[in-house]
Amino acid sequence: MEKVLLVGLDTNSNDGITIDSSVKELKELAEAAGGEVVSSIIQKRDRVDSSFYIGKGKVEEISIYCEELDIDTVIFNDELSGAQMRNVEKVVNRKIVDRTNLILDIFASRALTKEGKLQVELAQLKYRLPRLIGLGTQLSRTGGGIGTRGPGEMKLEIDRRHILSRITDIKKQLKDIEKNRDIKRNKRSESNLPVVALVGYTNAGKSTLFNNIIKRSDDYTDKKDVYVKDMLFASLETKLRKSLLPNGQRFLVTDTVGFVSKLPTHLIEAFKGTLEEVKYADLLLHVVDITNEDLDIQMNTTMKIIKDLQAIDKPIITVFNKTDKIDYKDVNYNIEGPKVYISAKEGIGVDKLMKEIEENLPQKFYDVKLLIPYSEGDISSKVFSESKVEEYEYIEEGIKIKAVLNHIEYNRLKKYILD
Repeated sequence: MEKVLLVGLDTNSNDGITIDSSVKELKELAEAAGGEVVSSIIQKRDRVDSSFYIGKGKVEEISIYCEELDIDTVIFNDELSGAQMRNVEKVVNRKIVDRTNLILDIFASRALTKEGKLQVELAQLKYRLPRLIGLGTQLSRTGGGIGTRGPGEMKLEIDRRHILSRITDIKKQLKDIEKNRDIKRNKRSESNLPVVALVGYTNAGKSTLFNNIIKRSDDYTDKKDVYVKDMLFASLETKLRKSLLPNGQRFLVTDTVGFVSKLPTHLIEAFKGTLEEVKYADLLLHVVDITNEDLDIQMNTTMKIIKDLQAIDKPIITVFNKTDKIDYKDVNYNIEGPKVYISAKEGIGVDKLMKEIEENLPQKFYDVKLLIPYSEGDISSKVFSESKVEEYEYIEEGIKIKAVLNHIEYNRLKKYILD
């Protein structure tokens, strides 16, 4: 396991995030990447040093720490330029990784699907392209470890022209994948099933809640569960599954990539197609870890990304998760919209959440009686497969059905509705 030293810079301009909170999150990211954090250093400066990020004197001090603590890798809490990385590496003589590279590295190790791997590789190449000259000897390092996963040294050894060519090729492949996603999305729209998207900070419990919600589907099997682990970015793949509301109506639920402060711009751009599922959802569940001491920062980070994705106008239910770990009764956040307190792991409060989903989906539901002629069997089949059918009876004129319809189905089937 790599021994890691963390380095943070406090310029009193951290977008509302305290330096202690930011470095604490960096520690969790480093551990998620497989590193052992030995110590951390925070320097206060008025501004970033253009050559060494933290100033040459502090870099020389870090070099001494690395010798004393037998450090393998130094991880900086912000994105460094290639020149800054090269200058620091010359003095410290250790592998230098910045926050952006660290997050990209974690994504590279977690990506499982073809799309996920392409998205991460695209982000990594865009990050590394302007640093090919500045990074110096770091590009030819061997031995792997933090900051070297994904495209790896092979991509870093080839020239700029080939990297640009690879970026173009990846973009084309992702465009084709996006076309397929659009086709699937259009088919979903034709099904009239509302879509609920889970959003929130990484490790807030979205995947656990996702599994809990889909268990209510009438065709559930445990093979449909998503991977769950108590770690940052345990799952990157967007999943879409069916579930049932308390009134019996079917809906679709999707899990999304977890957020984190200072999420790399290249990563947001690369995962834009995946993240845009949020834009097409009818309702968002903002899942929050109520036990986290930086809860306000995490909530603000999530809301900012939702706004950047142009999905801020969606109805949002704030879901305070992990209530089994603390006495939350006195916790009362003044936020707009409905809020629910749950424990996804223990299943506490999830029934109430399902009721809130039912009440806040921008769809109206109607209890109706239908009479569908036998000659229109395709219509009755669709009612049975897509709506909640409470009763049905075969009579001389056709099939008499008592069902719950959403507003789209209601308008489509108006001529079959009995007074």
